[in-house]
Amino acid sequence: MSELGTVLNAVVPVFLIVGGGFVMRRLDWLNAAADASLLRLTINVLIPCLIFDSLLGNQALTHAGNVILPPLVGFLTVGLGIAVARGCSRWIPDAGGGSRRTFAFCTAMYNYGYIPIPLAMGLFDRETVGVLFVHNLGVEVALWVFGLMLLAGAGLRTSGRRLLNAPLLTIASTLLLNLILPRDQFPTAVLNAAHLVGQCAIPVGMILIGATVADHVAGFHSAGGARTMALGSLLRLAVLPVLFLLVARWLPCSVELKRVILIQAAMPAAVFPIVMVRHYGGDPATALQVVMSTSILSLVTIPLWLHFGVRLAGLQ
Repeated sequence: MSELGTVLNAVVPVFLIVGGGFVMRRLDWLNAAADASLLRLTINVLIPCLIFDSLLGNQALTHAGNVILPPLVGFLTVGLGIAVARGCSRWIPDAGGGSRRTFAFCTAMYNYGYIPIPLAMGLFDRETVGVLFVHNLGVEVALWVFGLMLLAGAGLRTSGRRLLNAPLLTIASTLLLNLILPRDQFPTAVLNAAHLVGQCAIPVGMILIGATVADHVAGFHSAGGARTMALGSLLRLAVLPVLFLLVARWLPCSVELKRVILIQAAMPAAVFPIVMVRHYGGDPATALQVVMSTSILSLVTIPLWLHFGVRLAGLQ
């Protein structure tokens, strides 16, 4: 982690694959009709296999602190982001349609899946990847709880129904399996199959992200909103990373969780909230401005935060 080149070697392939998805969509090699089936395949099969392969027998998860604390950190860091962004949202124009609530939600929701997972794999170890998945339990809960409350005014009961999905159920069941059977008692063929299928999850997911970005480029250019993009980028890529890294520095937790917080601190806004905003009545233009601007700038900021954030996070 001490060399910037090591960080770049982990970051650049991620953006190359995302860029590949962008080009595939532009050339119509991957059309929009395929998205729904590929997304279902990724969420219901590929990601669960990757989770099973990463969590089963993971030594870091034998410590209670790495099972209980990471989801709390995931949930609370999103809550922190919403509090900061909601407080600052008065500085952007109120375009109606819940634009300021949309701004707070999209700025707070960092990319917690397809980009940080390969970075954790490339920069750290299997133990850190396992803790990242457990951490993402809390982020997923925050996505639906805060998202539906801000965008649709929904209560906890409505949000809770969205949490019954294959990745979260796989995390819970694999953590339970760790208490019952050691990894070496599972058939080798099953473990190898899960590993091979799971390795497809991240490339397919990143290609889909690139295709989604290609779909929204036109809307991003026509949306305008320089102040919204500037403030969203400042908060997501500068202010919140510092706060996250201070949490990592002072929180009494494992080194694996500190690494997870470091990676998440460097992330741009997540892409999926664009879909949620369209569906639940937020302001799509604001969502596009925040997500696209932070994603583009993160090409520069991710390597810098991963390189220089190590010291601030207390990992050196």
